[in-house]
Amino acid sequence: MPRYAQLVMGPAGSGKSTYCSTLVQHSEALNRSVQVVNLDPAAEHFDYPVMADIRELIQVDDVMEDDSLRFGPNGGLVFCMEYFANNFDWLEESLGHVEDDYILFDCPGQIELYTHLPVMRQLVEQLQQWEFRVCGVFLVDSQFMVESFKFISGVMAALSAMVSLEIPQVNIMTKMDLLSPKAKKEIEKYLDPDMYSMMEDNSDTIKSTKFKKLTKAICGLIDDYSMVRFLPFDRTDEEGINIVLQHIDFSIQYGEDLEFKEPKDVEEEPANLNYDEIFQGKVDS
Repeated sequence: MPRYAQLVMGPAGSGKSTYCSTLVQHSEALNRSVQVVNLDPAAEHFDYPVMADIRELIQVDDVMEDDSLRFGPNGGLVFCMEYFANNFDWLEESLGHVEDDYILFDCPGQIELYTHLPVMRQLVEQLQQWEFRVCGVFLVDSQFMVESFKFISGVMAALSAMVSLEIPQVNIMTKMDLLSPKAKKEIEKYLDPDMYSMMEDNSDTIKSTKFKKLTKAICGLIDDYSMVRFLPFDRTDEEGINIVLQHIDFSIQYGEDLEFKEPKDVEEEPANLNYDEIFQGKVDS
């Protein structure tokens, strides 16, 4: 039996831990088992139990306080993740081996981990060796995405993770419940965007010709290949949460081995049924 994993990624403050908490509660309501693993060595607290916590292996504060290393917060976190990559046996022992596992990996927010550092790619490859089907879940704050240029920046960050990890990826706009009704209406155009019309709407704000060409090339890449789309995530909307979960489950083929009930057989119509006589009878009556 395969095992299943979501790599919950995104910039700091995008709502990764809130997403994990919401999914755990939603799954409990469905009588479905979902576990969480914390992979952020700088995390402070959670409102849900974790089956494994990287801070048991190494913490950012300890690295920063080491006089022989002298790392700042970002350098300390990168050091922690590289140390983690050299100690995957700790993760294997913490996870155990239970068939049909479904685990959310709450990842750090540093974008370097999903662009040019190999740590997250190594984690994906290791999980796949342990028979996990892995889906990347990239979160962006919807409050950040209400302007076109910020949206393009968020799209490129999501695309960078997608290209780097080479796994199925679902992109999500979080904190929809915090938007005003007007902002919610505005953001609908960013969920499935027309990049060219979006650029036209903002062409007057771009003064540099070179920057216009660069922006057009980026918009063309996104639009022509339909590489990035977003799902809205409102933690107060159970139906919306279920839609997000269905997209992710489909990408990793979760539940394909579960039993399903055959539809009831439809009663066969008599072979000698004469529709003309029936229709004529109804007209006469």
